[in-house]
Amino acid sequence: MLESLSTRLQDVFKSLRGEARLTEASVDAALREIRLALLEADVNFRVVKAFIDRVRAKAVGDAVLRSLSPDQHVVRIVRDEMLALFGDVTGGLVETTRTPRVVLMLGLQGSGKTTTSAKLARWLVQQGKHPLLVSTDVRRPAAIEQLSVLARQVGVRVHDPEGELDPVARASGALVATRQLGFDTLIVDTAGRLHIDDELMAELDAIIGAVEPTDLLYVADAMTGQDAIRSAGEFHARTGAKGSGVTGVVLTKLDGDQRGGAALSVVGVVGVPIAFVGVGERPQDLEPFHADRLVSRMLGMGDVLTLIERAEAALDDESREKLEKKTRLDDFTLEDFSDQLRTITKMGPLDQVLGMIPGLGGMKELNQQRSQVDEKQMGRVQAIIGSMTMEERQNHQVINGSRRKRIARGSGTTVEAVNRVLKQFVEMRKMLKTMSGVGGGRKGKERLTNMLRGK
Repeated sequence: MLESLSTRLQDVFKSLRGEARLTEASVDAALREIRLALLEADVNFRVVKAFIDRVRAKAVGDAVLRSLSPDQHVVRIVRDEMLALFGDVTGGLVETTRTPRVVLMLGLQGSGKTTTSAKLARWLVQQGKHPLLVSTDVRRPAAIEQLSVLARQVGVRVHDPEGELDPVARASGALVATRQLGFDTLIVDTAGRLHIDDELMAELDAIIGAVEPTDLLYVADAMTGQDAIRSAGEFHARTGAKGSGVTGVVLTKLDGDQRGGAALSVVGVVGVPIAFVGVGERPQDLEPFHADRLVSRMLGMGDVLTLIERAEAALDDESREKLEKKTRLDDFTLEDFSDQLRTITKMGPLDQVLGMIPGLGGMKELNQQRSQVDEKQMGRVQAIIGSMTMEERQNHQVINGSRRKRIARGSGTTVEAVNRVLKQFVEMRKMLKTMSGVGGGRKGKERLTNMLRGK
């Protein structure tokens, strides 16, 4: 997530660590690099200018210039000002007493509205809600069918009256069905265009009038940079002329590394908070936006809360208690090792998971390793463990030379690969014994990275 910007910012902070004392010249040099990094990430130039001015005003104060740890003071100032860019908001949907809740998904064609609609429905189910989906995109070929397919994947019902091709009638009919069938939320996936036009806005106005939505979420592709921000601003202005306007922005593809600085510009330019961010292609890869977590990850401080949330979602209570007990009794086996690797893959792409570990993102050499993490390595490890007998999985010490050859043949790998897996297993046992979490200092982080890379 914003990997290039994160690396550039962390390099600036490292350069300040060599300074015994900060000077105005060193502050100016650092801010020049930060300005370039933000502009290259496609942050709005007005936002960048105001941000740099505020940071400089605080960074050249006497308390900072005389500080014994100037780099830490500058990091704190940058962090505080980045948080200020997002405003004092909480991600997700705002509280409402209205039932049913009606969420209208807006955006240009190709921004990911339909996929995001299904992801949002899944997220609502996880929150104990009962959403109903409807598509009003009657022009784009297979748009209605696409939503139906995605809805089946996440286990959510779709309102799709046969033969009804009027967008307003589809939306209003879905609202009636929502009330009659006892659903508490209606998600309306609207049509998009390659650009904003009067026909599109007239259709949206009619749908808004028919269903009176509680939420208007604008879905923007973060990789389109400032184009996404300009479109969000225009949608906000056009819908605001007859109502409250856009209530939140959903930034998709924020896991990409191109022009993701648009996230830093949304609030300042459009005046609308970020509600959700898309961080992958999977149905579960939609997260409520938390500014403090995003900023912490950008500055190399990790994101422990999101890491914990993903781990809890991937591991049920019984499995967590079992793992804790086995760790306490030093009874962690290769079978458990295989289970934990499967859990890690459920938490998302490995480079994302590693980036949430505090301090790991700030280590340049480990950062380079993260980009080389081989997702296929997980499959090879599982194949090797799967080729072992139950006795071998329960007691790795019985695996001698001849057994290693048999395991290598059975898994289609080599003896060297089997040896690496056994070494990784022993390293994980050590980590579980000596660390209360996945942090545990530099050596622990290096072990985790090397384990996932197959070293």
